[in-house]
Amino acid sequence: MNLGADPAENHRILQEILSGTPGKLELPPGTHELADGLRVPGGWTITGDADTWLAVVERTGHPVLHVLGSDVSISDLGLRPAPSDPGEHGGDRGTGLTIGEYLYASPPDWISGVEVHRLRVDHGALRTANAVGVMGAVRDVIMRDVTVTGGYTGLAVHWGAVGDDVSTLVGPTYHPHNLDISGLMVFDAVEGFYLSSVHDVRVAGAVLTNVEMGFRLLPGDNTDRFVKSPDIGSRIEISDVDVSWSGPLYAVRVAGWGRSEIDGAVTVLDYRDTVIRDCHLRGQGTAGSWSPILVEQAPGVTLESLTITT
Repeated sequence: MNLGADPAENHRILQEILSGTPGKLELPPGTHELADGLRVPGGWTITGDADTWLAVVERTGHPVLHVLGSDVSISDLGLRPAPSDPGEHGGDRGTGLTIGEYLYASPPDWISGVEVHRLRVDHGALRTANAVGVMGAVRDVIMRDVTVTGGYTGLAVHWGAVGDDVSTLVGPTYHPHNLDISGLMVFDAVEGFYLSSVHDVRVAGAVLTNVEMGFRLLPGDNTDRFVKSPDIGSRIEISDVDVSWSGPLYAVRVAGWGRSEIDGAVTVLDYRDTVIRDCHLRGQGTAGSWSPILVEQAPGVTLESLTITT
């Protein structure tokens, strides 16, 4: 493999490899510029080292790495997305890494068995795109020691659905689950992480520094329209999170209600066996009305041992 100074050629070489028989792709040290992001099918292991970076230079809006299959391992790698502004419903675009998708043309196969270790995503001064997205039909993911600089949300975990856009969904919806995330570090982003309409998720040992929001636990706006599963909102644990924030409204938001963008209908998610514990929130809001913790119609979420310093 011979990567050079031509972003288009680098992209061609790497995508051609990844489109072949699955195996192990070992990237050499250095910053390797790409004209576009790379699609990662199932079965691949991609590794680098502390000095390995993939940098997309064309503003296509595609993730630097887009995992579209099961049994993928990514480790010891830095990702620099090109500047992009994917908008409110483009959480899986413009990222360093996206696993899965938000909107599907037809019912997808589940992606499972993905591991991410020692990943770095650098958005620089950009604050409009997420850094890592776990979207839609994704389950059984292990994520360890991900470091994010800049961007909007460091780690966005969101349900997905079949439909052309968020206002014309036809269903079904797909909800990430069996996720084990630890060692997340987010610096200088708008938000550390959020979980939207998930179940069986553990987030532990996160450090979220100089963010406007620490994290949010959300129900998803179409949870009850297409899926009646009793698992959604169950067995979620967020623990040992250190938040340093200075945004306008809150450090942590826990919401049970969501408004559908199809017709404006409001539904409430019944959380069960869900806990937020052992978190330290430091800072204060900048608007006239703010709160370190905002809880909205979420009586099924237990809050334990939360400390607040203003």
